[in-house]
Amino acid sequence: MRFSENWLRSLVNPSYSSDELAHILTMAGLEVESVEAMAPSFDKVVVAEVVSIEKHPSADRLNVCQVDVGFGDKSLQVVCGAPNVAVGVKVPCALVGAHLPGIDIKRSTLRGVESFGMLCSAKELGLNESADGLLLLPNDAPNGMNFRDFYALDDKIFTLKLTPNRADCLGLFGIAREVSAITAADLKLPVIRPAECAIDSILNVQIDNPEACPLYCGRVVQGISLDVVTPLWLVQRLERGGIRSVNAVVDILNYVMLEMGQPMHAFDLAKINNSHPGKIYVRYAEKGERLELLNGINLELEPDMLTIADENTPLALAGIMGGIPSGVQQETTDLFLESAFFSPEVINGKSFRLGFSSDSAHRFERGVNFAATRDALERATELILKICGGKAGPITEAKHALPQRQTVKVRASRVNRLLGIEIDGELISAIFKRLKFDFVVDGDVFCVTPPPYRFDLAIEEDFIEEVARIYGYDHIPTSLPRPEMSMLPEPEVIDISSMRLKDILINRDYREVINYAFVEANWETDFANNSSPVVLKNPISSQMEVMRSSLIGGLIANLQFNLNRKQNRVRIFEVGCCFTKNEGNYQQIENIAGLCYGDAVPEQWGIDSRNIDFFDVKMDLESLFLPESVIFEKSLHPALHPGKSAQIYKDNKVAGWLGELHPRLQRKYDLPKAPILFELRLSALSSRILPKIKKLSKFPPVRRDIAIVVSSDISAHSLLESMNAEKNAIVSEIYLFDLYSGKGMEPGKKSLAFRILLQDAEKTLVDKEVDEAITKLINVLESKYNAKLRS
Repeated sequence: MRFSENWLRSLVNPSYSSDELAHILTMAGLEVESVEAMAPSFDKVVVAEVVSIEKHPSADRLNVCQVDVGFGDKSLQVVCGAPNVAVGVKVPCALVGAHLPGIDIKRSTLRGVESFGMLCSAKELGLNESADGLLLLPNDAPNGMNFRDFYALDDKIFTLKLTPNRADCLGLFGIAREVSAITAADLKLPVIRPAECAIDSILNVQIDNPEACPLYCGRVVQGISLDVVTPLWLVQRLERGGIRSVNAVVDILNYVMLEMGQPMHAFDLAKINNSHPGKIYVRYAEKGERLELLNGINLELEPDMLTIADENTPLALAGIMGGIPSGVQQETTDLFLESAFFSPEVINGKSFRLGFSSDSAHRFERGVNFAATRDALERATELILKICGGKAGPITEAKHALPQRQTVKVRASRVNRLLGIEIDGELISAIFKRLKFDFVVDGDVFCVTPPPYRFDLAIEEDFIEEVARIYGYDHIPTSLPRPEMSMLPEPEVIDISSMRLKDILINRDYREVINYAFVEANWETDFANNSSPVVLKNPISSQMEVMRSSLIGGLIANLQFNLNRKQNRVRIFEVGCCFTKNEGNYQQIENIAGLCYGDAVPEQWGIDSRNIDFFDVKMDLESLFLPESVIFEKSLHPALHPGKSAQIYKDNKVAGWLGELHPRLQRKYDLPKAPILFELRLSALSSRILPKIKKLSKFPPVRRDIAIVVSSDISAHSLLESMNAEKNAIVSEIYLFDLYSGKGMEPGKKSLAFRILLQDAEKTLVDKEVDEAITKLINVLESKYNAKLRS
């Protein structure tokens, strides 16, 4: 939104400089994007009238002009070569000693004729980038008047960067209201009086869709003249608002739009096809209808486009742009003026679809002041009659249900709580009065009705924001919150990203693969024993009909692909999502799975070739969990060998599986050897507890080895757990280093050898302490597992 500072100050004139005014507007939420001077600095330029012209004796393109610059009877001789110089025209004249942008005016001699100044174009004064000739001024411009004062060049152009909710500031009245509220300066809006009805001519209005156009006002004006020149003050305000002058009627309607924020349109009454009495229709377009718009586009109308039409054809695209057939031309003498309120929902999005916007659409899609629709028509009529002449008829109004402005309760206590400051009720009342809000006070509560031009005010918080804006954001002190906080004990946990896990596996000679999450249904049966997978309603192929609940099927397919291409050593992994269904509830989990096949190491001369086994991959998985330890327990899995598979536990929770592919599946998928597979929940790997620091002992450790005989069905892990639970403080480490079964052992028995390290941080251990600690561990094994020391 561009506007002239002089125009604004004619409505409200606070005692602030231009920069200060820009600052307070920005701080109140109306961001001032730029403040530009209307014209560059120059001096000694006056209004001059060309009295006489003679051809230059020595130059065909030059004229010797006598100009009246207000020096009484004395004229000034100026040599000029402009093509539009003529006797009687009034133009700006730079006197000797004037400083123009890039030019200093001096007394000079041109081809033997003296010149005492320069008649100026808009380009020479810095008012325009190009010019075809002299800048012609109105005939009533007073000779000798300072041109800067006459042309109001000591003006500045403000450009506001408005947010979409502040449509009320798309007119000078709205901006003036804001400035008045912010600065408490007096607001002096022009008084709008009803025009005198001198004729009886009317056009009735029929609104076929009241929800799209709740209010439409129209008026006939006859006997106007478009031969008149638009007044300079009006043209200047338009141009400084970014709108070019067209003709007097169009200029006036654009002026009212800039002034009041209400877009309007004028139709040539003679081009509206109607029987008597005439009628204007507000309706949606019908299929096949076309309209040539004022911007030259011949548009095929769509059924959701609201139009203004006569009995035969559309005349305008409602709220967006008029049509050329009914447009105002130089020969127009009779008008039908339109001022309406179109619902924002009807206009919104049309500009984007059409590929162009307009000032009208920009305002209507944000919402205009429906309470000022009739006043805007009266204001435009007043200016047209004053400038173009003519006679006005009565206003025809079609009115339906307008948007309701609901009263909102604003609590003073909540204002203070949200803003964090104390504002008393009297100040809140004063702010609401400055904002022109209607309200009543009931104790601590203000019952406020938002004005019709503020569509952005609907809830209590909106009004609290208004209080903060007018009070001044820069007057609200900055304070940091002071919560009562205490540090709680927290284990040292580090988060492990999937990228880190990938790096670990890649460094251990794996390669990443990426497979589709859509798989064959028989894969779910073979590798996950899943008889009710998540079925796709519209699979992209018959081989991708269900969602996977395990990553193993994709890895087996990758292995087959590699074996078919003579790749006999495969180490691959995948990180991906798996999908399960339980009683109609769907769940998505992320897993990491891997497959190893072929030789343990690439073929070479230094190491004997051997096939990879369960324990090779077990070591890879332990590296993924470091520095934490996990437990591998023998268990059954539908896709793994029943004697060569284990379930993995971390913190007593299932973390995944490891094992050799089941022989049945090895035969089914035609694999020469059984691969080793693993699949882990990514959540089990996502965090690690860091090791705790403890003091290093300066004293030597003591080592004791014990070998016990137990039943073959007792796991080494259970023995280690029992000993670790009952060990003394001096026992620093217990681990298994040998397993024996076979010759010399009773049937159903096995021998396990454990290495036990003992150490004290404060002293050297003696034999008695060591023997007591070892005896305690042996007693635990004997009592719980019926273990016997091996002789």
